[in-house]
Amino acid sequence: RRPRWRERPTPRPGVLAIEAYVPGKSGVPGAGKVYKLSSNETPLGPSPAAVAALRETAGGLALYPDGSSTALRAAIARKFGLDPERIVCGAGSDELLSLLAYAYVGPGDEGIYAEHGFLVYRIAILAAGGTPVVAPERDLTADVDAILAAVTPRTRIVYVANPNNPTGTYLPFPEVRRLHAGLPANVLLVLDGAYAEYVRANDYSAGLDLVLGSENVVMTRTFSKIHGLAALRIGWMVGPAAVVDAVNRIRGPFNLSSAGIAAGAAAIADEAHVAAAAAHNADWLPRLTEAVRGLGLTVTPSVGNFILVHFPDGAGRDAAAADAFLTGRGVITRRVASYGLPNALRVTVGSAEANEAFLAALGDFLRGPAHG
Repeated sequence: RRPRWRERPTPRPGVLAIEAYVPGKSGVPGAGKVYKLSSNETPLGPSPAAVAALRETAGGLALYPDGSSTALRAAIARKFGLDPERIVCGAGSDELLSLLAYAYVGPGDEGIYAEHGFLVYRIAILAAGGTPVVAPERDLTADVDAILAAVTPRTRIVYVANPNNPTGTYLPFPEVRRLHAGLPANVLLVLDGAYAEYVRANDYSAGLDLVLGSENVVMTRTFSKIHGLAALRIGWMVGPAAVVDAVNRIRGPFNLSSAGIAAGAAAIADEAHVAAAAAHNADWLPRLTEAVRGLGLTVTPSVGNFILVHFPDGAGRDAAAADAFLTGRGVITRRVASYGLPNALRVTVGSAEANEAFLAALGDFLRGPAHG
């Protein structure tokens, strides 16, 4: 028997088996100029209106924020023509993705996500006590038939990132509708649209119409990407009234700061800033893709604000060697081995200067002697 002084609280079964989410690198010790292309942040930064709104909140730091994020929900509702009562705001969409699992998944239940889907889905399902079920992808794209084949009587939630991180691929909206039509009515379909604003494809939709016409579909969005407010952690979801009610019952009462509420409301109203960010991405995404392909590497077609670059195996030319070389040049990219893609790097579309620095460093790596 252990001495009493050595006893301690023990997490419930399964918690210590969860692999914690590891974000991309954010710095290079000792480096001079650093280009951070590891976290899909916008190179245009936040809206000046959002910065001004943030500063105006400084005098009220002693006061609790509005627990219902009323001003932010109203701004989102105006932008998309929604009922604000159908909107829930969260500390990034990550919190909302987790709250949905906590509300609908428990021990013995299953949650489904695609093979290379966002790692938070797995963490959320496990943290809720459920069992994650991985549906194989086809050509690094979510496969509707594979997802539907994975459904069992124990399935409670299906997460689909559209577009997907880290692959940059997407499901055309007819395929999303087919997925929804094939799911049992008691299964919640979560459409994660973190990168929706960047997509230019004619057959894409973030799924708002599907949400508004269904009782089992939710769409989540974030202010961390095109709006440039990643530091403030702001996300939102729109869903059926019953789902909104369930999430609000377990949501923390002050999960968004006053600064986040004010900055988010200003950012979503600044359509010119969003349009400029989207235009910059539309210009550089194909340029980066073609330039990397011109160096002899494979790039997965992306509709997001990043590209997935694939490297050959071994001979000092693999993704690990490339990452180390690029880091030494002050260019930080994202290893995606944890997503089942050990020989690929995800690279954010950065500023013109950052993009050129990445291409120059990558060219030098590929032309130089083997690095191992």
